[in-house]
Amino acid sequence: MADCFVGQLHDDAATRYRIDPGQWKKHQTKREGPEEGFKNADILLPELKVLENIQNVQRRQNLPQSSALVSNKISPFNLDIEMETGTGKTYCYIKTMFELNRRYGWNKFIIVVPSIAIREGVAKSLEITADHFQQDANYGKKARTFIYNSKSLHELETFSSDAGINVMVINVQAFNATGKDNRRIYEELDDFQSRRPIDVIAANRPILILDEPQKMEGAKTKKSLEQFKALMVLRYSATHKTDHNKIHRLDALDAYNQKLVKKIEVRGISVKGLTGTNAYLYLESIEISSSKPPMARIEIEVKEKSGIKRRVRKLGKGDNLFDKSEGLNQYDGFVIADVNANTDVVSFTNGHELYVGEATGDVNEETLRRIQIREAIKAHFDKERALFNQGIKVLTLFFIDEVAKYRDYDQPDTKGEYARIFEEEYNLYLNEVLQLDPCPYFDHLHKISAEQTHKGYFSIDKKGMMVDAVKSAKSEKVESTDTDAYDLILKEKERLLSFQEPTRFIFSHSALREGWDNPNVFVICTLKHSDNIISRRQEVGRGLRICVNQDGERMDNPLTVHSTNVLTVVASESYKYFVTALQKDISASLSARPRVADTDYFTGKQLITPDGAIEVTPQMAKQIYKYLLKNDYVTDEDHIAEEYHQAKKEGSLVKLPDDLKPYEDQIFQLVDSVFSEDLMPGMEDGRKKKTNPLNDNFEKKEFLELWDRINRKAVYSVQFDSAELVKKCIATLDEHLRVTPMQYTIQSGEQVAGVGYDEMKSGDGFKLEKTETETHKASVHSRVKYDLLGKLAEECQLKRQTIAKILKDINKPVFAQFKTNPENFISEAARLINEQKATEVIEHLAYDTVEERFELDIFTNNQTGQDFSKAGDKLKKHVYDYVVTDSKVEREFVKELDTSTDVVVYTKLPNGFFIPTPVGTYNPDWAIAFVEGSVKHVFFVAETKGDMSTMQLKEIEKTKIKCAKKFFEKLNEQFAPKNVRYDVIKDFDTLMNIVH
Repeated sequence: MADCFVGQLHDDAATRYRIDPGQWKKHQTKREGPEEGFKNADILLPELKVLENIQNVQRRQNLPQSSALVSNKISPFNLDIEMETGTGKTYCYIKTMFELNRRYGWNKFIIVVPSIAIREGVAKSLEITADHFQQDANYGKKARTFIYNSKSLHELETFSSDAGINVMVINVQAFNATGKDNRRIYEELDDFQSRRPIDVIAANRPILILDEPQKMEGAKTKKSLEQFKALMVLRYSATHKTDHNKIHRLDALDAYNQKLVKKIEVRGISVKGLTGTNAYLYLESIEISSSKPPMARIEIEVKEKSGIKRRVRKLGKGDNLFDKSEGLNQYDGFVIADVNANTDVVSFTNGHELYVGEATGDVNEETLRRIQIREAIKAHFDKERALFNQGIKVLTLFFIDEVAKYRDYDQPDTKGEYARIFEEEYNLYLNEVLQLDPCPYFDHLHKISAEQTHKGYFSIDKKGMMVDAVKSAKSEKVESTDTDAYDLILKEKERLLSFQEPTRFIFSHSALREGWDNPNVFVICTLKHSDNIISRRQEVGRGLRICVNQDGERMDNPLTVHSTNVLTVVASESYKYFVTALQKDISASLSARPRVADTDYFTGKQLITPDGAIEVTPQMAKQIYKYLLKNDYVTDEDHIAEEYHQAKKEGSLVKLPDDLKPYEDQIFQLVDSVFSEDLMPGMEDGRKKKTNPLNDNFEKKEFLELWDRINRKAVYSVQFDSAELVKKCIATLDEHLRVTPMQYTIQSGEQVAGVGYDEMKSGDGFKLEKTETETHKASVHSRVKYDLLGKLAEECQLKRQTIAKILKDINKPVFAQFKTNPENFISEAARLINEQKATEVIEHLAYDTVEERFELDIFTNNQTGQDFSKAGDKLKKHVYDYVVTDSKVEREFVKELDTSTDVVVYTKLPNGFFIPTPVGTYNPDWAIAFVEGSVKHVFFVAETKGDMSTMQLKEIEKTKIKCAKKFFEKLNEQFAPKNVRYDVIKDFDTLMNIVH
C-alpha cells in the first residue's frame, strides 16, 4: 500500500500548524492548551504520478489496471484492500500506519468501524501489538491510541498536538446517529472552548481507515465522512460493495491455498423417510478399533419405567433393535446386517440402509436441534482431546435466531430450551468420555460444570434483559447479557482463551452482525433457519482465524496447520446441500477473478522473477495457451480443466516448452489465478472422519528399532568459509555476469500535408516514417550516485568488505559493465552471488543431534480423524490399519509395500516428525523396515515424488531434500552399524532397485 505514494517526501516540518485555541467564556477559568499541532502533510505528488504508482502495484499482483484515480467528496485518494475474513486484516492496517509514518512522516490516523463490537476488537488489537511494533527494528515506536468519546474531548487536543503516531478509533454511530451524545461532534461546545470537535479532527488531515466499508454505504454516513477532510481513505474488507482503486486482493481461494485460514469440515443432518415404517433412528457415527469390528452409534427409542426415551446405543453386526429397545414394535425386523466403516453405512436385514448423519421417523424441530447440539458437543470434545496437550483452548459457537431459546425469563432459573438441552447432552457425553483411560485432559474436565461452561452474548434492553437484535438495532450502547460476559467475550480475549476460564461454549445471534470472532472457535453450530440476510460464508467466517496456544502463538506451522486448524460446522441440513450452498457463496465472492485462460488473459501479465519483472509478450502468451490446449489442460470454453489440477497435485504436469521453463513457477501461478471449480476449498464430511487405530505392527521389534534410529532431534549450523565464497563468486561473475546495455528507440516522422483540425485532435496529424533502436554504451544515469557496495551487501546479506573483495578481483571488462547499466549490474550480480551463497549453505551445513527425541506418542497424540472412504482396504504391514494417501502414486506404492515379502513393517510418518533446515521444516513421507538379509539397506526413509523424468522440483524442495540427506548421513556416522538409507523415489520398483 505504501508503494502507491513513492516519491512523496518525508518532511516533518511541513506538518506543523497552529491549533485553534477556541474562545473562553467569561465565567470559565482559562487554562493553557497546546498551541502547536502536527497534521498530515499534503500529498505533493501529481495525481498522474500517484496513478502510475497504483498501476505499478496492480501490475505486480496481476490485478486489473485502474485507468484513473477514483475520487469523491470524502477524499481524492480512495484505495481498496480486499482481504478474506480471518487473514489478519487488522494487523495489516496497523502495520500500514507504521510504514506510512516511516516512509512519509504521516502520523494522524482514524480507524472507522461499523459497530461497538468491532471497535472493541480493534482497540484490543492495538493494545496487544503495541510492544511488537515498538520492538520492531524498522519502526521502534509506540502509537498513542484512544477510542473517541464525546465526553472526553481532551483526547482530541493530544491527538492534534502530539508529533508521534496517533490513532483514534471511532464507530459510525458516534458521528451519524441522532442521539444527544452523537450530535456533540458537530456542535460548538462550551466545554470545548466553543469549538466543534469535528473541526479539530479535520484540521489534522487524517488518513481514514474504514474497516468493513460495505457497512458504511448509507448516504448519511458518506455525508458525515466528508467532514473529516481525509488526506486519503483506505478501505479494508473481504466483500467490497463499491469499487475504488483496488491495490490488493487476498480472496477466499488465496487464503485457503496459502493456509492462512482454517480448513472447513461439515457435519450435516438429513431426514430420510423409510418406506413402510415410522421407526425413529439416528446414525450418529461409526467407530473402528484394531481389536474388534466396527460399531455404530445409533440413537433409538427405548422403553423405560418412566416412559419412552431416546438413547444413544453402540451397536454392531447382528444386534436386534427390537431387543435393544426393550420390545418396541416399530423396530421389529431391524437387525443389523453390516456396519461399513469405509462407506459409513449401516445395513439392516429388512433391506433398509442408513448413512451416517441420517435420521428417520418422527423428526421434529426439537429433535433436530437436540441432534445438532449433541453433535456440536461431540465435535468439541473430539477436538479438545486432540489439542489439549498443545495448549490450545477450543471454543464452540452456537448461532440462534431467538434469545428466548437460550434465556427464558418466564422460567424460575431463566434457562431457555437450548440452554436446558445443552446441559443435558453435555453431561451425558461427558460421562461417556470420562470412562476412557484417565489423562490430564480428563482431570481438567472434572473441574468444569455444565452450567459454568456456556455463556450468552446478546444485546440487552434498559432493564438489563437479553433481547433480539431487531429490537435493539436502534441502539448499540450495550451489547451483552451482562458486563462480565461482555468484557470476557469482547475485551478479555486472553482470559477467554485460557484453560483457567471455564467458558467454552457461546450462544449468540448478534455476533454475526457485530463482527465478533475469535481465533479458537473450532465448532460452529447454526440452530436457526437459513435466511437470505446472513450467508453461510458469513457464518463460517466467525471461525476461520488460525488458532493460538496458551502463550498467544499462532499455530501456523505449514506442516501441521491444516491438521490442527479444522473448523467443524454442524449444519441443520445435509452435508451435500450445505457445502453446495457455501461453495456458491464463495464462488460469488470471486467474481473479480478471471474465468478463461486464453492468450488475451496471459498477454501483458507480470512474471516476478529474482531478476526482476518480466512482461508476458503476445508470443509467450500464445505458447502458454498452446501448451494448455495441447495437453487438455483447458476445456473447449478455455476454462482450466480438472486434468490440470489433478496432474499438478500428483506432480505429473507435462514440461513447459524450453523458452518458458525459466518462468515455470510464475506461469503456473498465473494459471492457478484463473477461477476453477476444482480449486474451491475442499470441505470434508466431518462424519466420515475416524481415529485411525494403531495395530500390532507398532509393537514389532523391527519398527521399534527403526524408530530408535530416526527419532533423534537435531540442530544445524552453517559455517561459511569467506575466502572460498569470495573465490567462487569471482569465478561465477567473470563467467556469467553479462549486463544488457541501455537501449532507446528513435522514431521520426513528418507532418501530414493538408492536415486539418480533426486530424490534429485525433493524433493523426503526423506520419511515422522511421523507427531505430540504439544501444547506449555509457550509463544514461551517469550523474546518479550509486552505493554499489551497500546495495549488494543489502541484497546478499553479506558484509561490505566481503562484497568489496569480490568486486576488486573480477575482470576489469566485467566490472566496466556497471557503467553501462548500473541497475541491471546490481540485480544480476546479487542473483549470482546469492546462488553461490545458497550452494555454500548446503556444502557447509552440519547437523548435531541433541538429547531430546521424538516420542512414540506423536503417532497417537494430536491425531485428527481421517476420511476412510479414501483409505482403501485394511492393511497388513502398516502400523495403522488404514492409510489415507495423497495421490495415485502413493496409492500404488502402498499396495506394493503391503504385499511385498521383503517388507516387515512400514509407516507414513506423522506430521509431528520433522527435520529442521535453513529453508523451513521438512517432513519425509515413509519409514520402512525390510527383512534382514533380503536387502542391502534394512532401514529406509523415503520421499515419494511421482515420475522423476517429468518432475519439476522447486528449489526450496531440492534444498530440503539435500539437507535431509545430510541429516541421515550424520545419524549413520554417529549410530552405525545399522544405517538408515534416505532417498527420493518415484515408485516401488525404484525403491527395490536402491535397497538391493
